[in-house]
Amino acid sequence: MTAMTKTKGADALPLNTILDGDCIEVMNSLPENSVDLIFADPPYNLQLKGDLHRPDNSRVDAVDDAWDQFASFEAYDRFTQGWLTAARRLLKPGGAIWVIGSYHNIFRVGAAMQNAGYWILNDVVWRKSNPMPNFRGKRFTNAHETMIWASKSEGAKYTFNYEALKSLNEGIQMRSDWVLPICSGHERLKDDEGNKAHPTQKPEGLLHRVLVGSTNAGDVVLDPFFGTGTTGAVAKMLGRDFIGIEREAAYRTAAEKRIAAVRRYDREALQVSASKRSEPRIPFGQLIERGLLRPGEVLTSVNGKAAAKVRADGTLVADGVNGSIHQVGAALEGAPSCNGWTYWCFKRDGKTVPIDLLRQQIRAEKTA
Repeated sequence: MTAMTKTKGADALPLNTILDGDCIEVMNSLPENSVDLIFADPPYNLQLKGDLHRPDNSRVDAVDDAWDQFASFEAYDRFTQGWLTAARRLLKPGGAIWVIGSYHNIFRVGAAMQNAGYWILNDVVWRKSNPMPNFRGKRFTNAHETMIWASKSEGAKYTFNYEALKSLNEGIQMRSDWVLPICSGHERLKDDEGNKAHPTQKPEGLLHRVLVGSTNAGDVVLDPFFGTGTTGAVAKMLGRDFIGIEREAAYRTAAEKRIAAVRRYDREALQVSASKRSEPRIPFGQLIERGLLRPGEVLTSVNGKAAAKVRADGTLVADGVNGSIHQVGAALEGAPSCNGWTYWCFKRDGKTVPIDLLRQQIRAEKTA
């Protein structure tokens, strides 16, 4: 694929490109602190001991490829430590990583992440609405995979688009258990013989949720186990830049063809609900400094039962109580806390208007 670059000094990133090679070596060749998010779907190390068959004796197309085979747990741990160290070097200070796995590997990966210095934020269970049944009837149906979401280090200011995820979930806070189907039908890529192009292809819906929730348009997303390119396809749709690393030629070919056919959403469609935490902080005193409210002006509570007078220093006074808009509101309501921005209103042209409208006006000016 044709490379685009983001250059800072001598450093350049091969954006929107699938790189051939060992993931650790390739990551070590890229500039440090250059990637916003990493999504990793490493080998599961399934340790399969022969073919798996259905009750009708037909063979299950399981993961038995060479790339998923390791000589021992120790060998797998060394590999895991190597790629996690290389990945952390690439992340910006505010960058984050998602790693997905099954019970075969995710616990070993989680411990390695903590040992490498990552700070785990959540584990998210992807509950499959249409899992493959357990054909032998000797264990529970394996109906979920686990994703670990972690920042580069403790205290890092990572991206979390809380409001966008809440909107995706019909206005309800997004939980850490996600019910989504596995790849099937038209989404499942096939090779020339009609077989699965990749045994562990992830659904685009899963990556859509990850990228909407933890990146912004224009961010750089790296996938060191690119496979047939689900991360790249969704990144392109959502206006993110991607870097893929994949050593298997057949997977690269399938991914390139797939991503070339993807259309990017238009600029307006790429906008998501902003997180309130990311909005500029506006002190109440700025409203007085700007003349949007005047000292001596009276504010009333949203329920009309309380009133307070604005003072020149940005505090309020009412019935012998003085303090911030939050403190005075809480005292008048006899409550432990109060959001003064939504509690207090002012009068303009005979209409009662929330003071939060003035805060939004100043925020709009700052972001314009």
